Amino acid sequence: MGVSNQQKNLHLLWRASFGPTDADLLMVDKATPESIYGEILRASKDKPVPIQVADKALVDMVMGMEGNGSMQRQQLSAEQKKELRVKSREGLKQLNLSWLSQMINSPQQLREKMSLFWHGHFATRTVNILYQQQLLDIVRTNALGNFADLLIAVSKSASMINFLNNNQNRKGHPNENFARELMELFTLGRGNYTENDIKESARAFTGWGASLDGQFVSRERQHDDGVKSFMGRTGNFTGDDILKIILEQKQTARFITEKVYRYFVNTAVDAARIDWLSGRFYQHNYDIQRLLTDIFSSDWFYADNNIGTQIKSPVELIVGIRRMLPMQLENEASQLLLQRLLGQVLFYPPNVAGWPGGKNWIDSSTLMMRLRIPQLMYAGEVFKMKPKDDDDQMMGMKDTNDTDDNTVSRVGKKGNTRPGQQLTAVIDWTNYLNKYDAVSKENLLEVVSKRILQTKAGISANTLKTYVDGSSRENFIKTATIHLMSTPEYQLC
Repeated sequence: MGVSNQQKNLHLLWRASFGPTDADLLMVDKATPESIYGEILRASKDKPVPIQVADKALVDMVMGMEGNGSMQRQQLSAEQKKELRVKSREGLKQLNLSWLSQMINSPQQLREKMSLFWHGHFATRTVNILYQQQLLDIVRTNALGNFADLLIAVSKSASMINFLNNNQNRKGHPNENFARELMELFTLGRGNYTENDIKESARAFTGWGASLDGQFVSRERQHDDGVKSFMGRTGNFTGDDILKIILEQKQTARFITEKVYRYFVNTAVDAARIDWLSGRFYQHNYDIQRLLTDIFSSDWFYADNNIGTQIKSPVELIVGIRRMLPMQLENEASQLLLQRLLGQVLFYPPNVAGWPGGKNWIDSSTLMMRLRIPQLMYAGEVFKMKPKDDDDQMMGMKDTNDTDDNTVSRVGKKGNTRPGQQLTAVIDWTNYLNKYDAVSKENLLEVVSKRILQTKAGISANTLKTYVDGSSRENFIKTATIHLMSTPEYQLC
């Protein structure tokens, strides 16, 4: 049996967006993948509104500083530095939740999905809300545009410059961190450059810095203006020259294409398809939207071996549930703890390589938590799991405030208090339930299952009937949906 039209459409909605909404459930039965993708593209064409959450007092303090970056920091008092750290950490929480809300509610699904991809590709860990806010705006604005523009803008962002130490890259004392990661992780891939290319390009990036308010600064007196040899070419290269030479390499197009393919299609790469896709990506001047259209418009994208084979990232899982089941969370901040428990906190990648993804998302602990989330949302339970206190990942954000206003403390058997958070969700079932009005009672379970799961095997109807509440048609649909979302199969898309 071939892949049904419904399967193709759900596959597209999970890959090119964060899954179907309740409003999409009837459309996926009848519309063509071409029409759905066309609508996804149209919805994502406009430049996004920047997400601005930084505290105004903090912005005013930073904008009031004068001079270049290092001088500005010296002007900050100890109290101001502390305020910057505290307000930045709070700001990053709000930035996380605000972007998560965009992923759930924005019609610009392809833009936000691609932004999440670039967020992991250009991974930085900087506890500065102004820098992270700026980088997110760069990523979201350029997510579907030109990769060259995106690469240049990210390379000159304060977040990247500070994270990879280019503020310390000076003539006579080059810092190679940015030059190395630029080639290994962002453009060419390991094995496609030499150690000498790293050393010489690092010299070209000397003098690149950022001010405290996030503006790019080129410090001419700190720039090495000597002759450099890079990738077989010799000249008085600047940082912009190095980026241009890297973009001239077809290997850059291939490296990016392969990573996009792994993310949106299949972790098992088809070399012939990468040859074709990357050739067109290079030929069309790194047009990201065109690359995605080549993928989502191809017949092979909808092949059976590409459907239900990807493990949802924690963010995709959380957002996907909330898109299909519109809900209000009493404590939106509980999603931050969920991200930590599942291993993906926005703006806190594990390292410069980003999140490895795939099977790395799953271990015995995270799988159990994944299976509990729909039940927690449905029942409004308190969950008392505490994430690992990974200070390296959280950059100083240890759990010192586990008993703040958003936390429920419970007393253990021995009288010890254990922190817990209540995931109280008010689900608006009305529109979701309406999508099953025309379905007979006998077919309800099969129809619900096919709309929820992307895997071939599905779940045994007899198994499901053991858990669903058959007291009414409404309760049957609700409990079947929640139980299907609580299965290992739902972790795949």
